[in-house]
Amino acid sequence: MLPKYKRILLKLSGESLMGNKNFGLDSEVISRYAQDIKSVIELGVQVAIVIGGGNIYRGMNEAESGIERAQGDYMGMLATVINGMAVQSGLEKAGIYTRLQSAIKMEQIAEPYIRRRAMRHLEKGRVVIFGAGTGNPYFTTDTAGSLRAIEIKADVILKGTRVNGIYTADPEKDPTATKYETISFNECIQKNLKVMDMTAFTLCMENNLPIVVFDMNTEGNLLKVVTGEKVGTLVS
Repeated sequence: MLPKYKRILLKLSGESLMGNKNFGLDSEVISRYAQDIKSVIELGVQVAIVIGGGNIYRGMNEAESGIERAQGDYMGMLATVINGMAVQSGLEKAGIYTRLQSAIKMEQIAEPYIRRRAMRHLEKGRVVIFGAGTGNPYFTTDTAGSLRAIEIKADVILKGTRVNGIYTADPEKDPTATKYETISFNECIQKNLKVMDMTAFTLCMENNLPIVVFDMNTEGNLLKVVTGEKVGTLVS
């Protein structure tokens, strides 16, 4: 089985790590993800990961939380580092070598983000987890994922979500919604389909970086996407 992509950036939401809980981390989900990631590494695919922080802290609007936006965003970045450490543990339990790099310096727990070092780790077959977003407030982890993917010259962004692709409407709310197999960047913009936030999306479009949106919670889906099976929706 030959992989379609040599180097991928896997973007996971923080919420996906909660499983059925209301908050925090579900160890079963993490170990299932670790096995899925291991299956693609065994094909020789190089894997980088960016994880959101919504299961721990989501930068809420100022009026509700009383916390100013920039401060809230930094809190969210720290949440992504906690998630990164959890996923790192899960991967290492599965026998995978990993490195956690943080855009905010925390020498005791993570390497600082250095682009060339990250690429070297990938070449050596280690999974690199990028924590703390871009290191700047006002940017989402979607943007961090797009930025890192472009920096490390990834072939594709694989956005693991709860739904199995991009639909004409929200399939959880509208039963008549139909799924796109493939769609262009321009079409997504015209139809106002929320694939990622606009900054992240524009970055991918300008750099011709394809995005695959797929259901990460179905076991084996990651392997299918990587080997070029028709899973999820391809945006290119």
